[in-house]
Amino acid sequence: MRNFLFLLCLLAVLTACKEEMQEKAIFTKGEKAPNVHHAGNVWLTELNPADSVFSYGTSVAIFNHAARLDWHVHPGGQILIITDGEGYYQEKGQPKRKVKVGEVIKCMPGVEHWHGATPEKGVTYVATSPAEKGKTIWLKKVTDKEYNND
Repeated sequence: MRNFLFLLCLLAVLTACKEEMQEKAIFTKGEKAPNVHHAGNVWLTELNPADSVFSYGTSVAIFNHAARLDWHVHPGGQILIITDGEGYYQEKGQPKRKVKVGEVIKCMPGVEHWHGATPEKGVTYVATSPAEKGKTIWLKKVTDKEYNND
């Protein structure tokens, strides 16, 4: 009986800790990005700018529900690590796919694509890409038809 009560108390503490951690974001929300290359509200935090030692930059992007980036290309590719919510990722000529917490998305160098949140939920991800290969090349807006197409 004593072991059962101990396990019950431990479970209660772990559940409370998990709920508390889920309410706290790992990174700050950052600054709201001007709506130049996206639709909806997006916040960006640069965690690590590229420098002479680490040639890749790392940022956090937080999207409100239905926010999305324009079509674009990363000359050196990009890796996205989904840390919260649900989103979409689509490469040109491929079906749009839903992405969730814990997924790692490899945006291949030179491949036209877009990513953003679902209509119901926002999405947060950590993004890293090699700066020495060049900056993001922004293309056309993602149309409502493209965004809503299943």
